[in-house]
Amino acid sequence: MKTLKKKAYAKVNLALDVLRRREDGYHDVKMIMQNLDIYDELEFTMIPGEEINISLEANRPDIPTDERNLIYKAIKMMFYEYNLTGNVHVKLIKNIPVEAGMAGGSTDCAAALHGINELFELNLSLDELMKIGVRIGADVPYCVMAKTALSEGIGEILTPVKSLLGCYVLVVKPPVNVSTKMVYTNLKANELERHPDVDGMIEALEAEDLEGVASRMENVLETVTTVLYPEIEVIKKEMKDYGALNSIMSGSGPTVFGVFLSREKADKAAETIRSKKLSNEIFVTTPV
Repeated sequence: MKTLKKKAYAKVNLALDVLRRREDGYHDVKMIMQNLDIYDELEFTMIPGEEINISLEANRPDIPTDERNLIYKAIKMMFYEYNLTGNVHVKLIKNIPVEAGMAGGSTDCAAALHGINELFELNLSLDELMKIGVRIGADVPYCVMAKTALSEGIGEILTPVKSLLGCYVLVVKPPVNVSTKMVYTNLKANELERHPDVDGMIEALEAEDLEGVASRMENVLETVTTVLYPEIEVIKKEMKDYGALNSIMSGSGPTVFGVFLSREKADKAAETIRSKKLSNEIFVTTPV
């Protein structure tokens, strides 16, 4: 029997642009992905055997533990891809908000790919794991790499960039769930009037210019999600009123994050948002 523990980190999009809708239904994107020190915990147990048996348990009743779960899909794909057998059990401690635009499912999936690679001593490279991951979801390759990156194509073309430094990040998930598919389906990608300055943000990150990064934070998916869920704009305003350099929605939402220079200001904003009952899922954290 072998056991292995993995942390699966949440991400936010410092900038998210959608360039066009493709004929295959996907969208070409240009975005900056940043990990935060909020993570799910996965514990893998593998018992050798001739049969194939995959099982999953989670600490929350709303988390599926069958083939709907990306952890399950990732392990099953690895088993069939590399002719593996045995019993694999995964215990998931879910800390990242669900359906929140923070790649919670994708990062768990990436952790599962890494986990099977190590448990079965497959010695697959990051590139090989990323190529498997993109077949499961567009955010999975980034989560496999797990470094601040420019993400292009449908999310599979990744270029590492310097991480966000010297700040605190307040993360607030309103009590609604958002379907990524629904948001992209309703996005009028070819009619967008504004596009984030992603290239300028990369220059600001490289220069460790926090205010330059914050001033370029923008997410075109807000054109869909904030119309449906106006509480997103309310939370953004609260963060800015309490000292955030900037505040935007992450991914397809509804999670909002703000960048602060001090922990004190981030804590005060969190306290105010909690007191106004805008959310029960509130984190003050740092970039990874």
